[in-house]
Amino acid sequence: MQIETERQGAVTVLTPRGPVVGDDAAALRHQGTNAIANSMGRMVINASAVVYVDRLGIEALLDLADELADAGRVLKLCACNETVREVLEITETAAMFEHFEDVPSAVRSFL
Repeated sequence: MQIETERQGAVTVLTPRGPVVGDDAAALRHQGTNAIANSMGRMVINASAVVYVDRLGIEALLDLADELADAGRVLKLCACNETVREVLEITETAAMFEHFEDVPSAVRSFL
């Protein structure tokens, strides 16, 4: 899995490409932790290119959400496809994140 990092002002946008499973979930967690440290907690995960997320992928997202919650922030996800949304709903973890349709609206939410 490839993870693109982009800065939009003071916000870091991570865009993972492919399924977030296994070792790829650990890579997302690591890159997300670095992004949180370098952006004062202003981070968005653009899930537009994520086709699926498994248990390890959900755990990585929850770890990042917990890290942000410790700083009074919420993990922001955008552009989740139907499969990813269903997995988050079935696992009852969807409420742990703020959801947005696209990157611009997620980035604007920090204003």
